[in-house]
Amino acid sequence: MTIWRQTNIDLDKITAAQEGTMGGILGITLVSIGDDTLTARMPVDHRTLQPHGRLHGGASVALAETVGSIAANLVLDSNESVGVGLEINANHVRPVKEGFVFGTAKAEALGRTTQIWTIRITDEEDRLVCLSRFTVAVIPAKRALPV
Repeated sequence: MTIWRQTNIDLDKITAAQEGTMGGILGITLVSIGDDTLTARMPVDHRTLQPHGRLHGGASVALAETVGSIAANLVLDSNESVGVGLEINANHVRPVKEGFVFGTAKAEALGRTTQIWTIRITDEEDRLVCLSRFTVAVIPAKRALPV
């Protein structure tokens, strides 16, 4: 059984909407959706490396929050509620120097006012790179409107 509120989710359209945002600048693209998971890909390149030539921990957190935020909002009715980041943590397990990493978001709890997501970031060989926990506050859509 799917957790997604919407049907016919267009990953390319959602990815295109990230243009000009952190996700777009870092080259994050949505690559797959399952019944209860959403996966995004991010390049390990000049935008995402730290000075020692390894994937920057902040880039991993940006990937986790991007895919987690998109997933959080796909389970909500956007006319009523919006999910916004409340807290995120990350354990960096393995360095990556090139290629791509993949962040897969899976819901742990989908409450009325709070959601909790786990995001597993893996390398191209499916080895764990980072494990992140992301808490989302569910707020009324009218509170999320730009000023």
